[in-house]
Amino acid sequence: MDEVLLRSVTPSVLTVLVRRGADFAAAEDAVQEALVEALRAGAADAGSAAGAADAGSAGAADADAGPRASGDGALRDPKGWLITVAWHKFLDARRADAARRRREDRVEEEPPPGPVPAADDTLQLYFLCAHPSLTPASAVALTLRAVGGLTTRQIARAYLVPEATMAQRISRAKRTVSGVRLDRPGDVATVLRVLYLVFNEGYSGDVDLSAEAIRLTRQLAARVDHPEVAGLLALMLLHHARRAARTGADGSLVPLAEQDRGRWDTALIAEGVGILQVALARDRLGEFQAQAAIAALHADAPTAAETDWAQIVEWYDELVGLTANPVARLNRAVAVGEADGPHAGLAALAGLDASLPRHTAAAAYLHERAGDLATAARLYAEAAHKAPHLAERDHLTRQAARLNTRRQRS
Repeated sequence: MDEVLLRSVTPSVLTVLVRRGADFAAAEDAVQEALVEALRAGAADAGSAAGAADAGSAGAADADAGPRASGDGALRDPKGWLITVAWHKFLDARRADAARRRREDRVEEEPPPGPVPAADDTLQLYFLCAHPSLTPASAVALTLRAVGGLTTRQIARAYLVPEATMAQRISRAKRTVSGVRLDRPGDVATVLRVLYLVFNEGYSGDVDLSAEAIRLTRQLAARVDHPEVAGLLALMLLHHARRAARTGADGSLVPLAEQDRGRWDTALIAEGVGILQVALARDRLGEFQAQAAIAALHADAPTAAETDWAQIVEWYDELVGLTANPVARLNRAVAVGEADGPHAGLAALAGLDASLPRHTAAAAYLHERAGDLATAARLYAEAAHKAPHLAERDHLTRQAARLNTRRQRS
């Protein structure tokens, strides 16, 4: 082994490793290890030493292409041998260093032993899913699916669109955020819409998420000074206060006019009204405040007959002006029927899309109020066929049967 020759080619070997991308310190270490390997081996075993180095390093040079020792034990290409061995020494060291860093990172990320601190990051997750790269509609759909746990069918019904349309919307939203870090908070209005739809879905009875939606909205109200956040919380509380009276002992649906108001939660009503009054005093009216004001008027009436329907119509006018929501227009038509008579309500209903959810049920109710029992019974039966929930379908079926019985007796 010509030690002088090996050391003379060391600088050029080091240069080759640096040119291949190794940093200087690592390249120098690898060359020194290769020199030690060469000096450790006898001249007669230099070829086998190179083979051993290749076998011990993943991806080593092919045996037929590597340098060889001549018959007298001298290396035919000492520079090539050093480059081969040093490069694989460098690769081995880099792989070992990467593995070590991964182990250290895992240890660093490992939570400390002991009890896990109580923390609720659900609300933050709602914000993260309301990502700026998504439209509000897509953000709501994705959050309801990923965080709220609702099915595509439930989300489609809440959004008044076909299930296939909603499935495509959710798929597009997933593709949009694929590979994007959800590290920027979304818009408050989008989060409010998510919470509102979650509350309504829980209220429907399919998924009991109403209490969870209220809890999250309370958290949001404690963190965000926004009148619409307060308006949504007030709306939820006022609706939730009537929940116990909405169903009978047999699980049947009880309409608002027939509910036992003694079963309403007066503490929730008082809290909701108080929150709403503070929000309205800021004179920044939004759709949730308007809806809460309507709910507060219902809660304030001692009996159904004493409901201030004229003021409710005025609040629906505000709501329609804010949102142009077709469901708000539908509810306004019913309120007009209560305030100005069923014929006025039917006239307001006539300008709306008949495919709207509960349009047929509203028409049936107004026709009954107008004395057209035959039409009302037919529409109640038709509405029962369209009803999205079993309790609602049973209620509408009973309404149709009740009117048919009255007609037969008269």
